[in-house]
Order: sequence, then structure tokens, then C-alpha cells
Amino acid sequence: MSAKSCLLRSKPHDFSTSPGEEWSASAIVRRYAQMQLPEFTRSTTLRWTVLVAGVFAAFTVALLGFVYLKTKHDLSVRSDGVIGLQMGIFAGLSPRQRLDSINESLRQDPARIRLVGLFGSDGDRIAGNVESEPPSLKIDGTAQNAVVGRIDGSGREQQAVRLIARRLPDGNLLVIGRNADEIEEIARVVGSALALGLFPAVLLCVAVGVMLSARARKRIMEVNERVQRIVAGNLRERLPHDDTDDPFSKLAVIVNGMLDEMETLIHSLAGVGHDIAHDLRTPLTRARLMLERGRTGAGTMQQLQVVADKTIDALDQSLSIITAILRLAEIEKSQRSAAFGKVALSDLVREVGDMYEPIAEDKGINLVVQSPREVSVYGDRDLLIEAVANLVDNAVKYTPAGGRVEIELGCCNGEIIVRVKDTGSGISEHERDAVLRRFYRSDKIRHTSGLGLGLNLVAAIVKLHGFRFTIRPGAGCVVEIACPYAPVPM
Repeated sequence: MSAKSCLLRSKPHDFSTSPGEEWSASAIVRRYAQMQLPEFTRSTTLRWTVLVAGVFAAFTVALLGFVYLKTKHDLSVRSDGVIGLQMGIFAGLSPRQRLDSINESLRQDPARIRLVGLFGSDGDRIAGNVESEPPSLKIDGTAQNAVVGRIDGSGREQQAVRLIARRLPDGNLLVIGRNADEIEEIARVVGSALALGLFPAVLLCVAVGVMLSARARKRIMEVNERVQRIVAGNLRERLPHDDTDDPFSKLAVIVNGMLDEMETLIHSLAGVGHDIAHDLRTPLTRARLMLERGRTGAGTMQQLQVVADKTIDALDQSLSIITAILRLAEIEKSQRSAAFGKVALSDLVREVGDMYEPIAEDKGINLVVQSPREVSVYGDRDLLIEAVANLVDNAVKYTPAGGRVEIELGCCNGEIIVRVKDTGSGISEHERDAVLRRFYRSDKIRHTSGLGLGLNLVAAIVKLHGFRFTIRPGAGCVVEIACPYAPVPM
């Protein structure tokens, strides 16, 4: 059965072709192979790794060629130096000593590497193991390649050699050489050793690429699974990361921070509707009841006017809640950042003190402003006045008669501190986070007027400016806005 018929009979896979593509065995086999390959093998990381491995292999081959040729050249130069040294020694001897030295040198060469030949002026061999003068021999004292006939006790053979030929003063021709096969063999050994290292190196490079590709795919799959759970509504899910300088981990930390902020905002938005409905229901219900009672029980115009005034107060309270919520939304969206500039905090603090001094005096509260230094920050003056005014308003509102409210401006640990301190009932430790939520009102202050948005508004303004808001422990209530020193843009 042919490969084409076997593949056409297998039904589980879709081998649909694009328009214009023929139903050929090669096309089907190609598509089948693509479907069988693991997904990570088609990743960009692996493709780049294979490309780098190919470049590395080409570079290694070029390097091997260079090492091989360099080794061969250096061995040839070294061999030529040895031949030239021997030529100088033999040429400087007397004819009798020359013959003895040639015979002794050949006896001390069991590896059959050296070649020496001494020929007369007529070309007859006088001594040595070179059978005859090589053809095309250059008698100029330079090293050259040649093929000579070697004769010794082992018989006669042709050898490729490097040799030097020199005419002696007595007319004889001295030829000294070394077997070139030795150089070729050493160079071949070096080249083979380097070539054997090429395959493991390329294999290691590809293996590392496969490992990195599989690791990256595993992390991406895990991220995809968690993102799908987040999209499905699990807002507590976070992306995995390690405590390293890995860029992927850094990105995961940034995304997790964004998810934390989104979770907070979504929970805040989910509770806003309930809080708005709850806080608006009370004044609107009161207004409706007063109107209903006024319509049925008011007997005079004056009584009707009293009912109308109370109804207007209830409606004003509802409008105040809506206005405050819109104000918070405006601040949280950072729409006021265009109005930032240099703000003199000392003047701002004194201005707020002058604003609330008559109110504090009417309540019998001693309001003290301490601003010994002239310091400035970069921000929105109107928003900062609103934040400090809210803090002072709360302090004056919840401090009993005969108490004390202090507004201080100072510096500590490289920060400018705006501190508002009072001698009121204070904020308990377990309520310090709760009071920053919208519409939160402690049981201790239910009898006083207010919307429960003041400190939430302050926190939003402080966050917009990049400052720090803190509720300090201690007698009464101590709140601080810490403004870090920073260069003020011109």
C-alpha cells in the first residue's frame, strides 16, 4: 500500500488545502508533519536558535579550516628550519666527515622520516637514502615539495617530501629532506579533533534552544491560564514570577501591581452603588415624609414654609453627596494635573487657619497655627487647600468645647510635613483604614452631620500628588500629609 493511500485513509486530521494547492502526496506529508511537530518547535525562539546554531556551525567550519591550514603551515616552516639547519651542518664538514655524518644520521632515524642524498657532478648517488635526483629540482637552497624514491633496508618506495638542494664547493649535490606525510598526519589529527567537537557544540546549541523555547512556552501557557481565570472573574489571581532580575518576572510584577489596583477599583466601584443608594435613601426618604406630612398636617403658610425648608435641607444633603462623588471621580482620574505649579505651603496653612479661626472661636476651641518655615511644593493649590481644609474641618467638628486644634508645618527626614492635631475623641486603631473608605462613619460620630467622604477625598488628593497620608496614634487625632522634597518644574 502506497504512502499516499495510507494518508488519505486516516480520517482524524484535516488535510484541507488552500486554493490552487494540488492534492499531492508531498503536500499531504508536509501538512501531516506540521501537525505532528510539537508546538514549541514552531516557536520564534527555536527558529532563532537554529539560525544561530547554523551560523555557529559555519563559523566553526571556517575556524577548523583556518586551524588546519595554520597548523600545516607552521609545521612546514618548522620542518624547513630543521632541514636548513642540517644542510648547514653537513655542508660545513669535510667530505669524509660528511659521509660518516650522513650514514650516522640515517641510522638514528628508525621512523624513516629523514632523507639525505649526496650526488656527484655527473648525477650518480654517492651516499644517502635518496635513489636519484628528483625531477625539476631547484638547486637554490630553498625548501620545496618533491616526490623522491627512497631506498633503504625496507626496500624502495616513493615518498612526498620537503627538501633543500645545495651545490657543494667540491661540485657534489647535497639533498636533505623530511617526510611530508608526517606534517599531513599531524595536521589531519588536529583537524579531526576539532571536527569532532563541532557536532556536540551544535547539538548543545540546539538543545539549549529547545529547552529555552519549551520553558518560555510553559511560562506563557501558565500566564494564559491565569489570565483566562482573571477574565472569567477571579480577580484574586496573579501572574507567576520569581524574585530575580528576569525581564519576564519584572513584567509580571508590574502587571500584578496593575491587577491589584484594578481589583481595588472594581471592588470600590461595586460598593459605590450600594453606598450611594444607602446614603441617598435617608435624605430622600426624609424629604418625602416631610412633604407628605406637610401636605396633610400643615394648617398655615408658616407651617408649610417650615416643611419646605426642611425638605430643601434634605435635598441639599443629597446634592452634596452627588457633588462629592463627582469631585472624587474627577480627582481620581487625575484631570486636575494640568493646574500643578509651585505652591507655598506656609501661606496655604495660614490661609486655612484664618478660614477656620472664627468657627473654632464660636465653639470655644483654641486653634493654633505653627508655620515657622517658608517651604514650597509642586502641586495644585486649590486641591491642597481642600485637603488641609477637610482635615481642619474634621478636627474642629469633632473636638469638644475647650479643646485645642493645632496646624503645624515642619520638616522631618527629608520630607515636608503638614500635621493637624486635635484633642477630640480620636480614631481607634482598627478604624484607621476604614475611615478612608467612602461613606464610612464611625458609631461615635453618627449623631453629627457629615457624608463620610472627607478623609476619602483627602486620600485621593494626596495620592494624585504622590504624597503620603498617615493617621498617627496618640491622644486625640493626629493626621499628617508628608510631601517629599522634589525639584519644582519651571
